[in-house]
Amino acid sequence: MTAKERFKLTLEYFQLTQPAPETELTYHDPYGLIVATILSAQCTDKRVNMITPALMQKYPTAETMAVATPEDIFEYIKSCSYPNNKAKHLSGMARMLISDFGGVVPSEPELLQRLPGVGRKTANVVASVAFSKPVMAVDTHVFRVANRIGLVKNAKTPRDVEDQLSKNIPTGLIHKAHHWLILHGRYICKSRKPLCDQCGLTDICIYYLATKKRNKN
Repeated sequence: MTAKERFKLTLEYFQLTQPAPETELTYHDPYGLIVATILSAQCTDKRVNMITPALMQKYPTAETMAVATPEDIFEYIKSCSYPNNKAKHLSGMARMLISDFGGVVPSEPELLQRLPGVGRKTANVVASVAFSKPVMAVDTHVFRVANRIGLVKNAKTPRDVEDQLSKNIPTGLIHKAHHWLILHGRYICKSRKPLCDQCGLTDICIYYLATKKRNKN
C-alpha cells in the first residue's frame, strides 16, 4: 500500500466516523483558548476544564490577567501540573498580548510563538482551533497514532511528524485531522493498551498488522 492510499483511507474513515471533531478544552474566545492550551501542557483536558471556569471568571480578558501577579494566578491553577511555571507564563503572555498585540490574540503561529509559554505545538493548536489555520499540532497522541498507522516514515521528532502530515493531508482537512488523531490516540489507540478491536483502521495499520503477525509466530 502506498502512503497516498493509506492517507486516503485514514481520512475517509475519520470523515465518516467523526465528521465534526472538536477540541475537548472548554473555551469561549481565542484568549480563553490560549490560556487553556498553556495549562494543558502535561496535564489532562479534564483537569484544565476544572480549573478554567474560576480562572476565567477572575481574569476574563488579557487586560485583567496582565495586571495580576504570577502569585495571584497560581492560586487558581495550583491543581494542574507545573503551576509555578504556568502562572509565570500566563502572566507574561497576558502582558505581551497587551504590549505587543493590542490585547488581541494573533492568528499566525509565528507571532503566537513570541508569547511566553507558547511553543510550536501550543501555537499550532491555537492557530488551528481558534482560526482554522492549516497547521498540524503534534502532541504525544498525534505522534503515536501517526507512527503506528504508518502515516509517517522514519519520523523521530514532533517536527518530522508535523512536516509529513502537513505535506500529505489536504490543506482544508489539516485542522480537522489534528483533532482526529488526538481523539483517536486518547480513546482508541492508547499508549499501553490500544483498543484495536474497536478501531476501523486495522486493515491498514502497520502497528496492528505487525502485532498480528508476531502473535501468529
